[in-house]
Amino acid sequence: MPTLLEQLSTDLADATDAAGRSVVAVHARRRIPASGILWRPDVVVATHHTVHKDEDVGVTLPDGRKVRGNVVGRDPGTDLCVLRVDDSAGAEPARLARDPLRVGQLVLAVGRPGPELSAALGAVSAVGPAFRTWQGGQIDRFVRLDVAIHDGFSGGPLVDGAGRVAGVNTSALARAGALTIPVPTVERVVDHLLAGGRTRRGWLGIGAQAVKLPEAVRRELADAGRQQAQALMLVAVEPGSPADRAGLLLGDVVLRLGDTPTEDVTDVLSALGADSVGRAIDAEVLRAGERRTVHVTVDEHPGRR
Repeated sequence: MPTLLEQLSTDLADATDAAGRSVVAVHARRRIPASGILWRPDVVVATHHTVHKDEDVGVTLPDGRKVRGNVVGRDPGTDLCVLRVDDSAGAEPARLARDPLRVGQLVLAVGRPGPELSAALGAVSAVGPAFRTWQGGQIDRFVRLDVAIHDGFSGGPLVDGAGRVAGVNTSALARAGALTIPVPTVERVVDHLLAGGRTRRGWLGIGAQAVKLPEAVRRELADAGRQQAQALMLVAVEPGSPADRAGLLLGDVVLRLGDTPTEDVTDVLSALGADSVGRAIDAEVLRAGERRTVHVTVDEHPGRR
């Protein structure tokens, strides 16, 4: 009868083998390849920062066969890239984990930085709520790993003990270490990219910095049931932008966009998701000591049209 350690070792190896049947190598940069996952038949998910070209991308399947693929779309905000390959018959679409990850859970980072499969064992070190990346992408859950993401592992899967894919690993979204893009985020972005080649982001055309609110304004907001210590002062308004057309001015202090209090620049990103494009939102601003409401129609970010 195998010992507990032997059984654990066997189970981890089996999980790696199971997940490895959907892990491919993506040849789209210098030096070693990156990893990717066959997410759906003929559809490979990789990380944006490792795919340096859009056409004639070499992809090595788990059986060693090499096929060609082309980028369907990219979302730098979530560091995801979707490719369509000629023929994925040598791989199996990933089995996706639907249960939320837990702190302390043993997981495997699996990659194919070449023809052979590689794996690293570790644990989920932190799990948190949804957040915005520094490029504006919405990640449904914060998942930090205590797992080595070796060179070539970005784009590969995080694998649970049953060999199911719990997300896509990347080293590009945080300086402190590896993060996993969870399955719901990947599914949403893949749907958007397959449908239109891009994900939409709202745009106002402003630059802003956080400033402390005067005590009188803080009291006034508190009397209305709002606890807000700071807001965003406009330091740039791009000519012809939605903010410019709406009459927002340099020096205006934005207290709120829609239902979102704006205490930090990330709050602006939160208010400008894909569903905000084309909609008018109310911007509550402080101008010359007076609170007023300005109606702004959100445009799509010009870099994403």
